[in-house]
Amino acid sequence: MQELVATQQNESGDIIVSARELHGFLEVKTKYKDWFPRMIEYGFVENTDFIAIAQKRATAQGNMTNFVDHHIKLPMAKEISMLQRTEKGKQARRYFLAVEDAWNSPEMIMSRALEIANQQQQQMISQLAELEPKAQYYDLVLQSPSLIKVTEIAKDYGFSARHLNSLLNDYGIQYNLSGTWFLHQKYADKGYTHSKTYARPDGGTSSHTYWTQAGRLFIYETLKEKGIYPLLERQEIEQQSEVTYIESNV
Repeated sequence: MQELVATQQNESGDIIVSARELHGFLEVKTKYKDWFPRMIEYGFVENTDFIAIAQKRATAQGNMTNFVDHHIKLPMAKEISMLQRTEKGKQARRYFLAVEDAWNSPEMIMSRALEIANQQQQQMISQLAELEPKAQYYDLVLQSPSLIKVTEIAKDYGFSARHLNSLLNDYGIQYNLSGTWFLHQKYADKGYTHSKTYARPDGGTSSHTYWTQAGRLFIYETLKEKGIYPLLERQEIEQQSEVTYIESNV
């Protein structure tokens, strides 16, 4: 089938045509800027039957001007062609009918279905790849309902307790008072930490702050936003990066 007017598929899967290109093929004498608004008066609705496309183009004098086209759906293109009552209009309408028949053929329907299925599969694979490291770390955290020392959380990242405490201080999460770390007020009532008081041999007491599993996950989310991942995820990310690099260079 000879292509009289170029057609393409939009993101919604509809066949669309450039109204300007159709205007040219139909050899309409009226200027496009006057002709298209008159076509709309036949009951076509913007954002349903067509959309406006505005572009900047240079004139012969080198000035920039707005260039407006319209992407119209196939049913609108057929009807506009029929309205012209010219031989060119008949040709265009027969052409669009042939395009529609080909588009709705069993082969094309199957091809589009396979394409959609492939896109969905790739999207699912990407989502699973994103979630897998996080799920692994979440599972690790949720296995332990008990309180945990900051030293143990720091080990998840290959840090010392001093370094992790310093990071949390820099991020405005906690502050140090007389050697004990306390959460700032906005985090204090979230159940992220729990303090235990111990009796010292000299008769005094000392307090130590432990993190809950909710607090451990809060640290995980906070550090992840800063691009800091636990060792478990870091290995996964590095492996994925290596695979991506290899695939892109094959």
